[in-house]
Amino acid sequence: MTDTTIQTPENTVDNGLHGITIRTITTDQSGKWLQAGWRDFKQTPAIGLTYGALCVLAGWLVILSIFRTGQPYLTLPLAAGFMLLAPLVAVGLYETSRRLEMGENVTIWHSLNGFRRNPGQIGAIGVVLMLFFLAWTRIAMLLFALFYNGTMPSLDALIWETFFSRDAITFLITGSILGGALAIIVFAISVVSIPLLVDRDVDVITAVIISVNAFRKNWKVLIGWAAVIAILAACGMVVFMFGLAIMMPLLGYSSWHAYRGIIDTSHADVARLRRQVP
Repeated sequence: MTDTTIQTPENTVDNGLHGITIRTITTDQSGKWLQAGWRDFKQTPAIGLTYGALCVLAGWLVILSIFRTGQPYLTLPLAAGFMLLAPLVAVGLYETSRRLEMGENVTIWHSLNGFRRNPGQIGAIGVVLMLFFLAWTRIAMLLFALFYNGTMPSLDALIWETFFSRDAITFLITGSILGGALAIIVFAISVVSIPLLVDRDVDVITAVIISVNAFRKNWKVLIGWAAVIAILAACGMVVFMFGLAIMMPLLGYSSWHAYRGIIDTSHADVARLRRQVP
């Protein structure tokens, strides 16, 4: 089937690696991408809710584990760190939107093709994201140790120590700057690379280079898109993470359409990866 892309009025730059073109986007496209993602969600509610429910369950298990190990102070850092791994978790949702775009059958089983095709390259970038996640966790623990004299706050004092103590402002500003820097780096290397690895027969280094170039050329628009993702994900976590059952698939589907809006593969010299099951 011929390649299709979301048509946008923006100009494009010269063809880059493997003939893959990066569009230059000058206006905010968040609403358009969310609308397209919501359309995919309505077409495949069972798939979206399954991935969303698994995400909620994983969140509960993580929180349970850190409370059982006496580390409740890691709740907020790990919630923020979830955003570093979310692009990898959404691979099955990218595949779902991809198949819908190509007019193919789509079920939960079909969505797993996103992980089965190009597994080595997707696994490689998964390792990179996990390293960033572990680095953020270590940084969060170090910040708590530095600001609270090596004594981690107990559960009953956690909120007060984090937000209202004498050093809270400095602590929050420092953590936000460091966490934000890591988040921007991860966003830049993954916003295009992971959907591209699901879609095309490219290696992880090529995918990351294209992703970073796409972020560099469209950083103003993509910073806004990253903020939308962060706000909606935070809203999904507010009430015991139940909202992630909706927000996670919505953002996963929408991120696929962001990739299709940013990247033009109509002249690419690398083939689309084919399905593994009917």
